[in-house]
Amino acid sequence: MTDLPISRPTKADSVYDHLLKAIIEGTYAIKSKLPSEDRLARDMGVSRPVLRTALSRLRDDGIVVSQRGSGNFVARRPNQSVMKFVPLGSITDIQRCYEFRMDLESAAAKWAAKRRSEEDLAAMEAAYGEIDSSYMDQNLGVDADFKLHQAVAKASQNSNYVVVLDSLAEQVGFGMNLSRSLTLISSPDRNALVQKEHREIIDAIRAQDAEAAGHAMYMHLSNAWDRMFVGAEKP
Repeated sequence: MTDLPISRPTKADSVYDHLLKAIIEGTYAIKSKLPSEDRLARDMGVSRPVLRTALSRLRDDGIVVSQRGSGNFVARRPNQSVMKFVPLGSITDIQRCYEFRMDLESAAAKWAAKRRSEEDLAAMEAAYGEIDSSYMDQNLGVDADFKLHQAVAKASQNSNYVVVLDSLAEQVGFGMNLSRSLTLISSPDRNALVQKEHREIIDAIRAQDAEAAGHAMYMHLSNAWDRMFVGAEKP
């Protein structure tokens, strides 16, 4: 397997990670107002445009909300356990990997719905069962999770989806490790929700409903990213 080069973080990435860490650690409490943009830019040694790019990402993630004429406020705090499982600088890489996977794997799921074989469906069901067994044994189940996504890619009958997903195995596995780690320490409801999403993907592919399959995969990956930012109320 050829590892893909990991791009250097931009200044906006570094500011995003710094502010995210401060919010996770409670430096800025939920519903509290962030310092002014002028002060944040000055304290971090960056320009206002760089700072605004980072704040825009935090707003997109639902971490920060902007109130016209009042400033930026903390909307929710990511699970503090996030910092136990991944180094700060890798959060941006995980996020970008999930963004790419949303488009890539939702397209693969659509084609899988049109072209899947009974063998493909059996592979998906086997991986689904492995995920359940891993959770019951309190194991991460990253390999089983990846097998399920591989099975969907293979069912597309388009080797390009398989090759790209396999080339991202290290990055995908890193994100899955975080996601599965958080699932293990959460209530059983979280694993049940994840498996419900997996079931919706498989069932849509089985029914040969391409649009439903693509939507189910997109929402699963979007929700997986969002679940890394749980446990906080919004103002």
